[in-house]
Amino acid sequence: MLIVKQDTYRIKMVTQLQKARENEITKEMQYVTKQENIEVTTLRKNIAEGLVVIPANINHKNLKPVGIGYGLTTKVNANIGTSPIKSNLETELEKLDTAIKAGADTIMDLSLGGDLNKIRKRIIENSPIPVGTVPIYQAVVELGNSEDLTLDKYLEVFEKHAKDGVDFVTVHAGVTRETLHLLEGRLMPTVSRGGTFLVNWMKKHNKQSFLYEHFSNILDIAKKYDVTISLGDGLRPGCLEDATDEAQIHELRVLGKLAERCREKEVQVMIEGPGHIPLNEIEKNIKLEKEICNNAPFYVLGPLPTDIAAGYDHVACAIGGALAGMYGADFLCYVTPKEHISLPDVKDVREGVIVTKIAAHIADIAKGNRTSKQQDKYMSEARSRLDWQAMANYVLDTKTFQELVRAECENNPEISKGCSMCGKYCTEKRK
Repeated sequence: MLIVKQDTYRIKMVTQLQKARENEITKEMQYVTKQENIEVTTLRKNIAEGLVVIPANINHKNLKPVGIGYGLTTKVNANIGTSPIKSNLETELEKLDTAIKAGADTIMDLSLGGDLNKIRKRIIENSPIPVGTVPIYQAVVELGNSEDLTLDKYLEVFEKHAKDGVDFVTVHAGVTRETLHLLEGRLMPTVSRGGTFLVNWMKKHNKQSFLYEHFSNILDIAKKYDVTISLGDGLRPGCLEDATDEAQIHELRVLGKLAERCREKEVQVMIEGPGHIPLNEIEKNIKLEKEICNNAPFYVLGPLPTDIAAGYDHVACAIGGALAGMYGADFLCYVTPKEHISLPDVKDVREGVIVTKIAAHIADIAKGNRTSKQQDKYMSEARSRLDWQAMANYVLDTKTFQELVRAECENNPEISKGCSMCGKYCTEKRK
């Protein structure tokens, strides 16, 4: 009888968190340790404590797992997806392929137009990296407006995403009635689409958010498929004027309590963060999240340290992201040159991933990651030899590097003796 009970119990263990707490080493954990060059027992312990997540839905069959959190390299997410104005599945699949080739660690499908179910399924089928979604988007699209949202409709969409194999989902359960009055003094009350939907719904119905009140229902579904909950920052600041204000911090405290409920339910959880934050407030924001949310993995959008970089927001994002990563952010969500302007195209996706990967790498060096530091050393050794072929093996964007070198070779046949910047005065020229 004891054996039967134990077997029955083990069959019900689905999530990486459950298994880690039972001292089980999963194939996903083994894969991540090889990628990160760390001890599997250390990884298992960190997952058990909620310091690391491995978003890996049991129905995502072609997945190459990724670890996010303490002691691991800083990860990069790329957002893709259709809009109500532009909707082309093949374009989104091309964006997916481009993001993966550029080095994205995860992808999020934020589609709002076209056949949402078909788009999501095709993205999951073609994605070897974890896929994230925001279920409230589809719920609102199907209903026509946010004011008609219901718990049943939301859960219906959420489970549909989970069944399809979505690995992590953004849930804006921290947006509550208690924060509504805190938005009144803001320059930009809400810039999060999900946060805006919920604020509008609560104002219309004069009720508490159904995501907050019925969070346990969401966790039941998440646990069933091992969907990692990404607690969304629905009240993130959309401009520097609103950075680190009372509304943002109030929501963060709610997220800390919700994260604890996730862990109690043995559901993996990470926390989403700002947003538009000046450089001098980034360290404070990272430390607040780690303190309030018991060191849960922190997933930041940027952060953007200026509001006037439109057209170059990906560069501003990289600057803020590098600093955030250095102070302990675990997961950087890219922005593209089209942020705040329009739906990004394939080229924008590639540029967004590359600059954010640079930021993540800079952060990993600052964190003391040995593999990252070694890569820079190898690059320097190749440069000291003017070994262009070897350099191509270590740069983050091999494609662009090789294109530039090829063009240089065509114009300067003696490139091996130094590039056209210094010519015969090259400091690394070898006789």
